[in-house]
Amino acid sequence: MRIKRLPLDDKTNGWSAILAPRTPKPALVGDLTADWVVLGAGFAGLAAARRLAKNCPEQHIAVIEAGAAGENASGRNSGFAVDLPHNVGASLDELDGSHRFMRLAKMAVGDLDEAIKINDIDCDWSRDGKYHAAVSPRGLKQVLVPFAKELEALGEPFEWVEKPDIAQVIGSEHFTAAIYTPGGALLNPSALTRGLADTLPCNVTLYENSPVQEATFENGVHFKTALGSLRSAKLIMATNGFSQQFGYYRNRLLHLVAHCSMTRKLTEDEQKTYGVEKPWGMTPANAFVGITMRYTNDHRIIIRHGLNYCPNQRVSASEIAAVKRRHKALFDQRFPMLPDVDMEHTWSGFVCLSKNSAPGFGQLAPNVWSAVCQNAMGVAKGTFSGILAADLACGVDNPLIADIQSLGQPSLLPPRPFLDVGARGRLACERWLNRHEA
Repeated sequence: MRIKRLPLDDKTNGWSAILAPRTPKPALVGDLTADWVVLGAGFAGLAAARRLAKNCPEQHIAVIEAGAAGENASGRNSGFAVDLPHNVGASLDELDGSHRFMRLAKMAVGDLDEAIKINDIDCDWSRDGKYHAAVSPRGLKQVLVPFAKELEALGEPFEWVEKPDIAQVIGSEHFTAAIYTPGGALLNPSALTRGLADTLPCNVTLYENSPVQEATFENGVHFKTALGSLRSAKLIMATNGFSQQFGYYRNRLLHLVAHCSMTRKLTEDEQKTYGVEKPWGMTPANAFVGITMRYTNDHRIIIRHGLNYCPNQRVSASEIAAVKRRHKALFDQRFPMLPDVDMEHTWSGFVCLSKNSAPGFGQLAPNVWSAVCQNAMGVAKGTFSGILAADLACGVDNPLIADIQSLGQPSLLPPRPFLDVGARGRLACERWLNRHEA
Protein backbone atom coordinates (compact mmCIF):
# COMPACT_ATOMS: atom_id res chain seq x y z
CA MET A 1 0.00 0.00 0.00
CA ARG A 2 1.08 3.58 -0.69
CA ILE A 3 1.43 5.83 2.34
CA LYS A 4 -0.53 8.97 1.54
CA ARG A 5 0.16 11.20 4.53
CA LEU A 6 3.42 11.57 6.45
CA PRO A 7 4.51 13.55 9.51
CA LEU A 8 5.55 17.08 8.63
CA ASP A 9 8.16 18.98 10.66
CA ASP A 10 7.42 22.69 10.40
CA LYS A 11 10.64 23.56 12.28
CA THR A 12 8.77 25.45 15.03
CA ASN A 13 9.40 23.18 18.05
CA GLY A 14 10.61 25.45 20.83
CA TRP A 15 11.91 22.60 23.01
CA SER A 16 14.27 21.66 20.19
CA ALA A 17 15.16 25.24 19.26
CA ILE A 18 16.70 25.94 22.68
CA LEU A 19 19.00 22.90 22.42
CA ALA A 20 22.38 22.61 20.76
CA PRO A 21 22.24 21.37 17.13
CA ARG A 22 22.13 17.59 16.70
CA THR A 23 23.21 15.50 13.73
CA PRO A 24 20.49 12.91 12.94
CA LYS A 25 21.37 9.28 12.33
CA PRO A 26 21.82 8.38 8.63
CA ALA A 27 18.76 7.69 6.52
CA LEU A 28 17.92 4.19 5.35
CA VAL A 29 19.85 3.53 2.13
CA GLY A 30 19.86 0.31 0.12
CA ASP A 31 17.93 -2.92 0.55
CA LEU A 32 18.33 -4.10 4.15
CA THR A 33 16.97 -6.76 6.47
CA ALA A 34 16.47 -6.98 10.23
CA ASP A 35 15.00 -9.42 12.73
CA TRP A 36 12.64 -6.73 14.04
CA VAL A 37 11.50 -3.35 12.80
CA VAL A 38 10.05 -0.65 15.02
CA LEU A 39 8.16 2.02 13.11
CA GLY A 40 8.47 5.40 14.82
CA ALA A 41 11.12 6.86 17.14
CA GLY A 42 8.93 8.61 19.68
CA PHE A 43 8.62 7.52 23.29
CA ALA A 44 6.74 4.33 22.39
CA GLY A 45 9.08 3.28 19.58
CA LEU A 46 12.28 4.00 21.50
CA ALA A 47 10.98 2.16 24.56
CA ALA A 48 10.01 -0.82 22.39
CA ALA A 49 13.42 -0.87 20.71
CA ARG A 50 15.30 -0.76 24.02
CA ARG A 51 13.17 -3.56 25.41
CA LEU A 52 13.52 -5.71 22.28
CA ALA A 53 17.30 -5.28 22.50
CA LYS A 54 17.20 -6.57 26.07
CA ASN A 55 14.81 -9.43 25.31
CA CYS A 56 16.64 -10.49 22.12
CA PRO A 57 20.32 -9.54 22.55
CA GLU A 58 21.45 -11.66 19.59
CA GLN A 59 18.93 -10.18 17.16
CA HIS A 60 19.06 -6.97 15.12
CA ILE A 61 16.39 -4.32 15.64
CA ALA A 62 15.86 -1.54 13.09
CA VAL A 63 13.97 1.64 13.98
CA ILE A 64 12.58 3.75 11.13
CA GLU A 65 11.74 7.39 11.87
CA ALA A 66 10.09 9.63 9.28
CA GLY A 67 11.80 12.76 10.59
CA ALA A 68 14.41 13.51 13.20
CA ALA A 69 14.17 12.27 16.78
CA GLY A 70 12.67 14.85 19.08
CA GLU A 71 11.01 16.90 16.34
CA ASN A 72 7.62 15.20 16.04
CA ALA A 73 4.84 14.61 18.58
CA SER A 74 6.97 13.12 21.38
CA GLY A 75 9.28 16.13 21.38
CA ARG A 76 6.47 18.70 21.27
CA ASN A 77 4.42 18.04 24.42
CA SER A 78 4.44 20.19 27.54
CA GLY A 79 7.11 18.15 29.31
CA PHE A 80 5.40 16.17 32.07
CA ALA A 81 6.10 12.53 32.93
CA VAL A 82 2.91 11.90 34.90
CA ASP A 83 2.64 8.91 37.22
CA LEU A 84 -1.08 9.03 38.06
CA PRO A 85 -4.38 10.05 36.45
CA HIS A 86 -5.27 13.74 36.49
CA ASN A 87 -8.74 12.90 37.76
CA VAL A 88 -9.80 9.50 39.04
CA GLY A 89 -13.24 8.03 39.59
CA ALA A 90 -15.09 7.32 42.81
CA SER A 91 -16.41 3.80 42.28
CA LEU A 92 -14.50 0.71 43.33
CA ASP A 93 -14.14 -0.34 39.69
CA GLU A 94 -12.74 3.06 38.76
CA LEU A 95 -10.35 3.02 41.70
CA ASP A 96 -9.15 -0.44 40.69
CA GLY A 97 -8.60 0.88 37.17
CA SER A 98 -6.61 3.78 38.60
CA HIS A 99 -4.41 1.37 40.54
CA ARG A 100 -3.69 -0.51 37.31
CA PHE A 101 -2.90 2.70 35.45
CA MET A 102 -0.61 3.90 38.21
CA ARG A 103 1.33 0.63 38.19
CA LEU A 104 1.92 1.18 34.48
CA ALA A 105 2.80 4.86 34.74
CA LYS A 106 5.10 4.48 37.75
CA MET A 107 6.95 1.69 35.93
CA ALA A 108 7.40 3.97 32.91
CA VAL A 109 8.64 6.96 34.92
CA GLY A 110 11.02 4.68 36.80
CA ASP A 111 12.31 3.22 33.55
CA LEU A 112 12.96 6.68 32.13
CA ASP A 113 14.60 7.79 35.37
CA GLU A 114 17.00 4.85 35.16
CA ALA A 115 17.74 5.34 31.45
CA ILE A 116 18.51 9.02 32.01
CA LYS A 117 20.92 8.25 34.84
CA ILE A 118 22.67 5.33 33.12
CA ASN A 119 23.11 7.18 29.83
CA ASP A 120 23.72 10.63 31.35
CA ILE A 121 20.95 12.20 29.25
CA ASP A 122 20.77 15.96 29.73
CA CYS A 123 17.05 16.72 29.40
CA ASP A 124 16.29 19.01 32.35
CA TRP A 125 14.70 16.02 34.13
CA SER A 126 13.57 16.97 37.63
CA ARG A 127 11.32 15.07 40.03
CA ASP A 128 9.39 18.18 41.06
CA GLY A 129 5.87 16.75 40.86
CA LYS A 130 3.04 18.92 39.59
CA TYR A 131 0.11 21.12 40.62
CA HIS A 132 -3.42 20.40 39.40
CA ALA A 133 -5.21 23.74 39.63
CA ALA A 134 -8.73 25.13 39.43
CA VAL A 135 -9.62 28.70 38.47
CA SER A 136 -13.16 28.89 39.82
CA PRO A 137 -14.93 27.78 43.02
CA ARG A 138 -17.00 25.53 40.77
CA GLY A 139 -13.86 23.87 39.40
CA LEU A 140 -12.58 23.44 42.93
CA LYS A 141 -15.81 21.77 44.02
CA GLN A 142 -16.32 19.62 40.93
CA VAL A 143 -12.72 18.55 40.30
CA LEU A 144 -10.27 19.21 43.12
CA VAL A 145 -12.39 18.07 46.06
CA PRO A 146 -13.32 14.70 44.47
CA PHE A 147 -9.74 14.32 43.25
CA ALA A 148 -8.40 14.76 46.78
CA LYS A 149 -10.85 12.23 48.21
CA GLU A 150 -9.94 9.65 45.61
CA LEU A 151 -6.21 10.18 46.05
CA GLU A 152 -6.80 9.43 49.72
CA ALA A 153 -8.64 6.24 48.74
CA LEU A 154 -5.73 5.28 46.48
CA GLY A 155 -3.20 5.91 49.24
CA GLU A 156 -1.39 8.51 47.12
CA PRO A 157 0.40 11.42 48.83
CA PHE A 158 -0.79 14.92 47.99
CA GLU A 159 -0.95 18.43 49.37
CA TRP A 160 -3.89 20.81 49.19
CA VAL A 161 -2.67 24.30 48.25
CA GLU A 162 -4.90 27.32 48.86
CA LYS A 163 -4.95 30.46 46.67
CA PRO A 164 -2.32 32.53 48.56
CA ASP A 165 0.11 29.62 48.56
CA ILE A 166 -0.42 28.63 44.92
CA ALA A 167 0.10 32.29 43.97
CA GLN A 168 3.40 32.26 45.82
CA VAL A 169 4.50 29.02 44.15
CA ILE A 170 3.68 29.92 40.53
CA GLY A 171 3.66 33.72 40.67
CA SER A 172 0.05 34.15 39.53
CA GLU A 173 -3.15 34.92 41.43
CA HIS A 174 -5.34 33.52 38.65
CA PHE A 175 -6.08 30.23 40.44
CA THR A 176 -8.37 29.42 43.36
CA ALA A 177 -6.58 26.32 44.66
CA ALA A 178 -4.49 23.36 43.56
CA ILE A 179 -3.55 19.83 44.52
CA TYR A 180 0.16 19.11 44.53
CA THR A 181 1.33 15.54 43.90
CA PRO A 182 5.04 14.80 44.37
CA GLY A 183 5.43 11.96 41.88
CA GLY A 184 6.29 12.31 38.21
CA ALA A 185 8.87 14.54 36.60
CA LEU A 186 9.32 17.70 34.54
CA LEU A 187 11.54 17.61 31.46
CA ASN A 188 12.46 18.91 28.05
CA PRO A 189 10.71 16.25 25.89
CA SER A 190 12.75 16.95 22.77
CA ALA A 191 16.01 16.57 24.71
CA LEU A 192 14.82 13.31 26.28
CA THR A 193 13.72 11.88 22.92
CA ARG A 194 17.05 12.85 21.37
CA GLY A 195 18.96 11.35 24.29
CA LEU A 196 17.08 8.06 24.15
CA ALA A 197 17.61 7.90 20.37
CA ASP A 198 21.35 8.57 20.68
CA THR A 199 21.94 5.92 23.39
CA LEU A 200 20.14 2.92 21.91
CA PRO A 201 21.75 -0.49 22.54
CA CYS A 202 24.35 -1.72 20.08
CA ASN A 203 21.98 -4.21 18.41
CA VAL A 204 19.57 -1.41 17.45
CA THR A 205 20.00 0.73 14.32
CA LEU A 206 18.03 3.94 14.01
CA TYR A 207 17.29 5.34 10.55
CA GLU A 208 16.13 8.96 10.67
CA ASN A 209 14.59 11.10 7.93
CA SER A 210 13.36 7.91 6.29
CA PRO A 211 9.59 8.22 5.77
CA VAL A 212 8.01 5.00 4.58
CA GLN A 213 6.42 5.52 1.18
CA GLU A 214 5.12 2.01 0.57
CA ALA A 215 4.31 -0.89 2.91
CA THR A 216 3.68 -4.58 2.22
CA PHE A 217 2.53 -7.02 4.90
CA GLU A 218 3.15 -10.41 3.28
CA ASN A 219 5.79 -12.89 4.42
CA GLY A 220 6.78 -10.48 7.14
CA VAL A 221 6.87 -6.75 6.46
CA HIS A 222 8.51 -4.82 3.64
CA PHE A 223 8.90 -1.04 3.82
CA LYS A 224 10.14 1.13 0.97
CA THR A 225 11.61 4.59 1.50
CA ALA A 226 12.98 7.14 -0.95
CA LEU A 227 16.49 5.68 -0.80
CA GLY A 228 16.03 2.03 0.11
CA SER A 229 13.91 -0.68 1.65
CA LEU A 230 13.77 -2.83 4.78
CA ARG A 231 12.47 -6.36 5.23
CA SER A 232 11.76 -7.89 8.60
CA ALA A 233 9.90 -10.84 10.03
CA LYS A 234 8.29 -8.85 12.86
CA LEU A 235 7.01 -5.32 13.38
CA ILE A 236 6.06 -3.10 16.30
CA MET A 237 3.90 -0.18 15.20
CA ALA A 238 4.68 2.98 17.16
CA THR A 239 3.37 5.59 14.73
CA ASN A 240 0.53 6.82 16.96
CA GLY A 241 -2.07 8.68 14.85
CA PHE A 242 -0.34 7.80 11.58
CA SER A 243 -1.06 4.09 12.13
CA GLN A 244 -4.18 4.45 10.01
CA GLN A 245 -1.97 5.14 6.99
CA PHE A 246 -0.71 1.56 7.33
CA GLY A 247 -4.19 0.07 7.50
CA TYR A 248 -4.53 -0.26 11.28
CA TYR A 249 -7.17 1.27 13.59
CA ARG A 250 -9.09 2.79 10.70
CA ASN A 251 -12.10 4.82 11.88
CA ARG A 252 -10.96 4.40 15.49
CA LEU A 253 -8.51 7.27 16.10
CA LEU A 254 -9.25 10.94 16.69
CA HIS A 255 -6.66 13.55 15.71
CA LEU A 256 -6.45 16.69 17.81
CA VAL A 257 -3.86 19.44 17.85
CA ALA A 258 -2.54 21.19 20.97
CA HIS A 259 -0.66 24.49 20.87
CA CYS A 260 2.27 25.54 23.02
CA SER A 261 4.32 28.72 23.49
CA MET A 262 7.58 29.41 25.32
CA THR A 263 8.89 32.75 26.48
CA ARG A 264 12.45 33.91 26.12
CA LYS A 265 14.61 33.56 29.23
CA LEU A 266 13.65 36.02 31.91
CA THR A 267 16.35 38.56 32.66
CA GLU A 268 17.76 38.77 36.18
CA ASP A 269 15.62 41.83 36.88
CA GLU A 270 12.52 40.05 35.55
CA GLN A 271 13.28 37.04 37.72
CA LYS A 272 13.36 39.31 40.77
CA THR A 273 10.10 40.95 39.74
CA TYR A 274 8.51 37.56 39.14
CA GLY A 275 9.69 36.38 42.55
CA VAL A 276 9.61 32.61 41.93
CA GLU A 277 12.82 30.65 42.41
CA LYS A 278 11.93 26.98 41.87
CA PRO A 279 10.71 25.30 38.66
CA TRP A 280 7.10 24.14 38.67
CA GLY A 281 4.53 22.47 36.46
CA MET A 282 0.76 22.95 36.52
CA THR A 283 -2.07 21.13 34.76
CA PRO A 284 -5.62 22.55 34.55
CA ALA A 285 -8.75 21.14 36.14
CA ASN A 286 -10.26 21.18 32.65
CA ALA A 287 -7.99 20.55 29.66
CA PHE A 288 -10.43 21.95 27.09
CA VAL A 289 -10.42 25.54 28.40
CA GLY A 290 -7.65 25.61 31.01
CA ILE A 291 -3.93 26.18 30.60
CA THR A 292 -1.05 23.81 31.21
CA MET A 293 1.98 25.81 32.35
CA ARG A 294 5.63 25.27 33.23
CA TYR A 295 8.46 27.32 34.72
CA THR A 296 11.75 25.82 33.64
CA ASN A 297 15.14 25.65 35.27
CA ASP A 298 16.47 28.14 32.70
CA HIS A 299 13.75 30.67 33.62
CA ARG A 300 11.27 30.34 30.78
CA ILE A 301 7.50 30.11 31.16
CA ILE A 302 5.63 27.69 28.90
CA ILE A 303 1.92 27.86 28.13
CA ARG A 304 -0.08 25.13 26.43
CA HIS A 305 -3.61 26.14 25.53
CA GLY A 306 -5.92 25.27 22.69
CA LEU A 307 -7.14 21.80 21.79
CA ASN A 308 -8.76 21.51 18.38
CA TYR A 309 -9.96 18.78 16.08
CA CYS A 310 -7.43 18.39 13.24
CA PRO A 311 -8.09 15.34 11.03
CA ASN A 312 -5.54 16.33 8.37
CA GLN A 313 -2.73 16.64 10.96
CA ARG A 314 -1.56 19.91 9.48
CA VAL A 315 -1.30 23.44 10.94
CA SER A 316 -0.63 26.52 8.82
CA ALA A 317 1.84 29.32 9.57
CA SER A 318 -1.07 31.76 9.92
CA GLU A 319 -2.64 29.54 12.59
CA ILE A 320 0.64 29.47 14.51
CA ALA A 321 0.81 33.27 14.36
CA ALA A 322 -2.74 33.57 15.71
CA VAL A 323 -1.94 31.11 18.50
CA LYS A 324 1.13 33.13 19.46
CA ARG A 325 -0.96 36.29 19.84
CA ARG A 326 -3.58 34.47 21.90
CA HIS A 327 -0.95 32.90 24.16
CA LYS A 328 0.66 36.30 24.74
CA ALA A 329 -2.70 37.69 25.87
CA LEU A 330 -3.24 34.74 28.22
CA PHE A 331 0.27 35.16 29.57
CA ASP A 332 -0.32 38.85 30.27
CA GLN A 333 -3.52 38.03 32.18
CA ARG A 334 -1.71 35.59 34.44
CA PHE A 335 1.63 37.37 34.77
CA PRO A 336 0.89 41.12 34.56
CA MET A 337 4.18 41.89 36.31
CA LEU A 338 6.04 40.73 33.16
CA PRO A 339 4.52 42.88 30.38
CA ASP A 340 7.66 42.99 28.22
CA VAL A 341 8.16 39.22 28.07
CA ASP A 342 7.26 37.86 24.64
CA MET A 343 6.65 34.39 23.30
CA GLU A 344 9.95 33.36 21.72
CA HIS A 345 8.64 30.08 20.26
CA THR A 346 5.15 28.84 19.38
CA TRP A 347 4.43 25.37 18.01
CA SER A 348 1.79 22.68 17.70
CA GLY A 349 1.76 18.97 18.47
CA PHE A 350 -0.72 16.31 17.44
CA VAL A 351 -2.60 14.26 20.00
CA CYS A 352 -4.12 10.88 19.19
CA LEU A 353 -7.26 9.94 21.13
CA SER A 354 -9.83 7.19 21.03
CA LYS A 355 -13.52 7.71 21.75
CA ASN A 356 -13.39 5.41 24.79
CA SER A 357 -9.88 6.53 25.92
CA ALA A 358 -8.48 3.05 25.24
CA PRO A 359 -4.94 2.59 23.86
CA GLY A 360 -4.11 0.93 20.57
CA PHE A 361 -2.12 -1.84 22.21
CA GLY A 362 -1.74 -5.52 21.37
CA GLN A 363 -1.17 -7.98 18.56
CA LEU A 364 -2.66 -6.89 15.25
CA ALA A 365 -1.49 -9.80 13.09
CA PRO A 366 0.70 -12.90 13.58
CA ASN A 367 3.83 -10.76 13.10
CA VAL A 368 2.60 -7.27 14.01
CA TRP A 369 2.18 -5.64 17.44
CA SER A 370 1.16 -2.07 18.29
CA ALA A 371 1.87 0.63 20.86
CA VAL A 372 -0.17 3.60 19.65
CA CYS A 373 -2.93 6.02 20.72
CA GLN A 374 -1.68 7.32 24.05
CA ASN A 375 -4.70 9.59 24.69
CA ALA A 376 -2.35 12.39 25.88
CA MET A 377 0.18 12.05 28.75
CA GLY A 378 2.40 10.49 26.10
CA VAL A 379 5.73 10.48 27.96
CA ALA A 380 4.61 7.85 30.45
CA LYS A 381 1.93 6.18 28.33
CA GLY A 382 4.16 5.90 25.27
CA THR A 383 6.97 4.45 27.36
CA PHE A 384 4.95 1.75 29.09
CA SER A 385 3.05 0.81 25.93
CA GLY A 386 6.32 0.39 24.01
CA ILE A 387 7.93 -1.69 26.76
CA LEU A 388 4.91 -3.95 27.10
CA ALA A 389 4.39 -4.33 23.33
CA ALA A 390 7.97 -5.66 23.13
CA ASP A 391 7.38 -8.03 26.03
CA LEU A 392 4.12 -9.25 24.49
CA ALA A 393 5.81 -9.79 21.12
CA CYS A 394 8.66 -11.75 22.75
CA GLY A 395 6.40 -13.87 24.95
CA VAL A 396 7.77 -12.38 28.17
CA ASP A 397 5.60 -13.14 31.20
CA ASN A 398 5.03 -9.59 32.45
CA PRO A 399 1.99 -9.12 34.73
CA LEU A 400 1.68 -5.49 33.65
CA ILE A 401 0.56 -6.67 30.19
CA ALA A 402 -2.76 -7.63 31.77
CA ASP A 403 -3.03 -4.13 33.23
CA ILE A 404 -2.71 -2.40 29.87
CA GLN A 405 -4.96 -4.94 28.16
CA SER A 406 -7.65 -4.20 30.76
CA LEU A 407 -7.83 -0.64 29.38
CA GLY A 408 -9.57 -2.03 26.28
CA GLN A 409 -9.25 -1.26 22.57
CA PRO A 410 -10.24 1.90 20.64
CA SER A 411 -13.94 1.84 19.79
CA LEU A 412 -15.35 2.47 16.33
CA LEU A 413 -16.04 6.06 15.32
CA PRO A 414 -18.81 7.41 13.08
CA PRO A 415 -17.84 7.87 9.42
CA ARG A 416 -16.84 11.27 8.12
CA PRO A 417 -18.32 13.86 7.72
CA PHE A 418 -20.51 12.90 10.70
CA LEU A 419 -17.34 12.43 12.77
CA ASP A 420 -16.11 15.91 11.88
CA VAL A 421 -19.39 17.54 12.89
CA GLY A 422 -19.62 15.52 16.10
CA ALA A 423 -16.01 16.08 17.16
CA ARG A 424 -16.12 19.83 16.58
CA GLY A 425 -19.50 20.07 18.28
CA ARG A 426 -18.30 18.11 21.29
CA LEU A 427 -15.24 20.33 21.71
CA ALA A 428 -17.36 23.48 21.41
CA CYS A 429 -19.78 22.11 24.00
CA GLU A 430 -16.93 21.26 26.41
CA ARG A 431 -15.53 24.78 26.08
CA TRP A 432 -18.91 26.37 26.76
CA LEU A 433 -19.82 24.15 29.71
CA ASN A 434 -16.40 24.64 31.33
CA ARG A 435 -15.83 28.29 30.48
CA HIS A 436 -15.60 29.08 34.21
CA GLU A 437 -12.15 27.40 34.17
CA ALA A 438 -10.73 29.69 31.49
